[in-house]
This record gives sequence, structure tokens and C-alpha cells, in this order.
Amino acid sequence: MELQGTMDCLGVRITALFNALILISGLWGSRAHGLEASQTAVLTVNASSPSGRKMSDTLFGVFFEEINHAGAGGIWAELVSNRGFEAGGPNTPSNIDPWSIIGNDSTIFVATDRTSCFELNKVALRVEVLCDNTGPIICPAGGVGIYNPGYWGMNIEDGKEYKIVLYVRTSSAMNLSVSLTSPDGLQNLASSTIMAGESEMSNWTKVELFFIAQGSNAKSRLQLTASDKGIVWFDQISVMPVDTYKGHGFRKDLFAMVADLKPRFLRFPGGCFVEGEWLRNAFRWKGTLVPWEERSGHFGDVWMYWTDDGLGYYEFLQLAEDLGTSAVWVVNNGISHNDQVATTNILPFVKDTLDSIEFARGSVNSTWGSLRAAMGHPIPFELKYLAIGNEDCGKKNYRGNFLKFYYAIKATYPDIEIITNCDGSSTPLDHPADMYDFHIYTSSNNLFAMSKQFDHTSRSGPKAFVSEYAVTGSDAGKGSLLAALGEAGFLLGLERNSDVVEMASYAPLFVNDNDRRWNPDAIVFNSWQLYGTPSYWVQYLFKESSGAIYLPSIIQANSSGSLLSSAILWENTKENNKNLKIKIVNFGSDIVNLKITITGLEETINSSGASKTILTSGNVMDENSFGVPNKVVPLEHALLDAGTEMLVVISPHSLTSINLPLVSTTYLYAI
Repeated sequence: MELQGTMDCLGVRITALFNALILISGLWGSRAHGLEASQTAVLTVNASSPSGRKMSDTLFGVFFEEINHAGAGGIWAELVSNRGFEAGGPNTPSNIDPWSIIGNDSTIFVATDRTSCFELNKVALRVEVLCDNTGPIICPAGGVGIYNPGYWGMNIEDGKEYKIVLYVRTSSAMNLSVSLTSPDGLQNLASSTIMAGESEMSNWTKVELFFIAQGSNAKSRLQLTASDKGIVWFDQISVMPVDTYKGHGFRKDLFAMVADLKPRFLRFPGGCFVEGEWLRNAFRWKGTLVPWEERSGHFGDVWMYWTDDGLGYYEFLQLAEDLGTSAVWVVNNGISHNDQVATTNILPFVKDTLDSIEFARGSVNSTWGSLRAAMGHPIPFELKYLAIGNEDCGKKNYRGNFLKFYYAIKATYPDIEIITNCDGSSTPLDHPADMYDFHIYTSSNNLFAMSKQFDHTSRSGPKAFVSEYAVTGSDAGKGSLLAALGEAGFLLGLERNSDVVEMASYAPLFVNDNDRRWNPDAIVFNSWQLYGTPSYWVQYLFKESSGAIYLPSIIQANSSGSLLSSAILWENTKENNKNLKIKIVNFGSDIVNLKITITGLEETINSSGASKTILTSGNVMDENSFGVPNKVVPLEHALLDAGTEMLVVISPHSLTSINLPLVSTTYLYAI
């Protein structure tokens, strides 16, 4: 993702039931036809076994980029922002934002210094308490100190448990209060006092506390206060909910939203986050393979915020595993937005990537595999896909650098599929690759029309990885129905062309509503709320497509332009049955009375379980919000009289998904 992205069958013959122009273009696909005057159309699906084609097992997945505070302040559940006081830079004194002071100039003096016990994180916070319980300057009730509001408020929930970790040293005996409070500090949700004797904490000491909240507040803060005169130093302060997904540190509600999409891959960690505006600020995976206290963090200079890198390479691999999906690791190839490593100097970057693969896949006896085992994962992670760079194809050193990576990786890991940034959809690539990246951000009309993008792509050679797509611009808003329908049309085209499209993912996945760096996004959240945009719900309605059987379908209507369809056979493993799913996008403003004819079906439709799910709304620019999170969501209805011949009403500006459970004829005869 760039700051503003642009990148640029024998058909089934049926008898025309209307005096209409039939447009058939291509062998396999969903067909587009306009509905200007007529509100009637015919869809024919060929469900015979010979007509079907298996789609890629990894067709639809998700792309995670550290943008919009997707990780820091998002799916990574750490509640403290700037926990090590490093965000202000290595030179002191420095900015400690978002930490703030409790007290005034006469009662407290706070400044950063370089006295931390962590070699890679030398900045610590020195707090000098000038007041006391007695004497000329009396501390105010509750003491003086510092507080951290987290990422626009900490969501503290009644009865939930939280783990607090902090590193402390003092110059004298002090009583330190650690509290979780309301944003104004008046409501105490949980607290504890650290009794620090004169010699007990003269050296850096790790303190661990477990709080059970005695109340709820979605915008809470952490307070550290004292009423004893003296000096106290703080460093590496963490507040984590104990209840994270499998204890792996992922915020459970956000994880569940992603898991509900049944993604077949996770592309990470970017995007531009991988590159950086400058290489010195690019993501460095090795720096994240140490305990969280020792991670130096870095400033993401593309999306302009600091991350403590709690969500590191190990955590990304764990996230992919927890989602039950394949990891797609995007590596820096020595190129940022503004500087490049010459191909003659690229080997250290190649070696760095080989080390990352060994960390994920190596045995416990290997150098990097042993480190993975020491971190708690002796069994290798699955890593089969590796992308070299992000949107770097046009840059001077890319092809030379790419080839160095390609041949070195293939020599050691021949099974890894390597993805180039160069688009091969229109012209053949001039270098070897297993897949090529295709990114597209455009208007809803353009993306809907791009359902045919891969119709004429060569059926031999590397396959496409549509790793970033979305409708953007004025008709997208913060996530409109119109944008979602344009994307749905595009996805139907990817299904049709799934013999040459291996993978596809929307971008971006997450946005913290307090820091929108990009619009729109799939999942919107703050410290305590979340919802899916219409684009999220489109992906939800395509979640059964990966690995399904694609069936050819043709629509007859009276003009071209606004109606697209596809049909698939998919296995419902929970119900242990096969289903036929038909999806129709109506990009136009007319109601369509659609006659559906299914031919060649070898099973019988279980009409009692048939359903029709519709994604639509009263206005194409409608969006979801925290106030109305379900304004544009799929609504499921029973489909009465379902069969191989049926009439279905298709709403204007809608995505309709018809699911038909199938029962084998043999089974029916048996009962």
C-alpha cells in the first residue's frame, strides 16, 4: 500500500426467453448486463461435474499492515502507549507523550534520562517528588506522579484481570501507588501500593502486579503516584489484559472478526510499513525476537507513529497459526520510499531474509530455530510464501535485488513460493517468480468494471496475487455500500479467473477510529467498540470460495453493465454437506426479477434449508458507525420454493448470496 495507491469457455448456450442482446465474453464466467428499462433477467448455472473447476485453496485471505494503529493500540492487546519512554527519541530530555504529569511545578519534576538497565532502550523516566507528607510543601491528596491514557483510553472491564509490569528504582524509601482509574483520576478501578524500602529498590527492580477491576470504564488510565519526597525512576511499563486469545496477546474481539472471514492466508507486516520512508525506519524483524522489555521499537515514518514492536515477527507467525492460515511474509529488499541499496551491496539483506525463514522453519538445532524454540514454539511455523518488497517494481535496483533474493532462497528452500512486485497480468514477466503482486485502489465504477481484469491474462506462467484492492475516493467515504458493491463485482471476476488468480486480500484490514491514516478500512474499532464496514461484509459473503468448485453461469438481460453473478459448490464441514452458492451483484438502481435455472445438478436441493442473504441499504452512501454498527450488514432469509427453477427478486444496489444445501440422490433413495 502506498500513500495513495493506483496501479495501474465455451459458454452454456440457452434459449433466449426475452428479446434481448446476449453478451457472452469468455469461457468461464459471471456475465455483466445492464438493466435500464427491463427489470427481468435470466441466470443459468451449469452444475454438471465436467463443467466445474476447483478454485485456489488460498483464494481469499487478509492483509495486515501496521497502519491506523492496527497493531499498536489494536489487535496487540498492550494498553500502555510509549511504555518504555523511547518514542521521543534517544536524546534527553525528550517528549514523553502521551504520558502526563499529576501535580505542578512546585510538587514534582519529571524528565527523561539515559539510565535504563536495558542496553537497547536506554531512556528511562526520572520523577522527582518535591512534596512530602510533612514539611513546607505538602503533597496533595492522592500524591503526585504520572499517568498514561493508553491508546485514547484503556478499556478496563469490571471483574476482568490485568497484569501490570513495571521496572522501578528509587533513591530512598518510598510508597508508590499503582492504579487503574477513570480518565479524570476520580474513579479507582484497581490499585496496589509498592512499599519500597531504602535499599530494596536502589537498583532496577521488576515489579509484577495482578489487578481484578472493581468497575468499568472504556477510557481509563494508568496512574503511578507517590506522596514521599524523593526520586523514583520508571521504565518499561505494561498493562495487559490476562484474557487474550489463547494467552498469545491478541485482543479477542478483533481476532474473532478476522477469524470469521475464514482467511486462507495472512500477509504481513506491510505494505509501506516494511519499506519505510527511509530504510533506517523500516521494520527490522530481528529486533523483535527479544523479551518485550528489550525491544527497541521504532518510528514508522510512513504512517507517522511510534510502535514498541510488541507485535513482532514471532507474534505475526503466531497470529497466522492461531487463525489456521498460511503466512505470507513480506520482506524488505533494500528499498524504501527514498533510498535504495545497490544490488552489489544487497547480500546482507538476503542473508537477513534467509535467517528469518530459518527462524520460522528451522529445526531446534539450527541457530535461528533454536531461538524460536526458546521463545516457546519448538515446532516449526508454516511459512510457504515470501514477497520480495512492496510496490518496488519501478525502482532502479528492484530487479537486480529481487534476483539475488530469488536464487538464494530457492537454493535453500525450493518449496517457498516467491512473489515479485512486478505486474504480470498484461505482459509476461522478464524474471522468474511464482506469483506477482497486483494492487488496485480506484473508484467503485472502475473496480466493478475490472471484474474482467484477468479475462485475457495468459493461463501459463506465474499467477496473480491481488494483495491489495479497495474502492477509495469520494464514493468510498469511510466505508460505503457503493464501495463494497464495486469490490464485490471485482471479486466475482477473481472467482471466474481463479485459474490465474491464486490469492486476494483487501486493504487496509484495521483502523483505530482515533487515528485514521487511510479510508476506508474493513474493521473499525476503538478501545472498546468495533464494527465491520460494508467492505468487511462483502468479504464475509465470499468466505466459502477458497477451494470451492467454480461453476459457469450466464445472465441474460437487455443491456450490458450492472449485473454480475457467480456460482460455486462448497463443502460445509460443520454440517457435513455440499452446498451450491449463487452470488449476484446488482450495481444498478432497478429491482430485478431474476429467473434462475440450474442444469446438470447431480444432487437434490434441500429446499427446507435454502437461504437468501442480502447486503444492501436505503442509500448507496450508507455506512456503519459506532452509533449504528449494523446499518449495512447481510440479512439472511429463508428461500421458499428453492429448486432448479426459481424466481428470485434482486434488490437494487445489492449483493445477494443464495445458498442451496444439497442432498445426494443415492441418500434420498436409501431413505
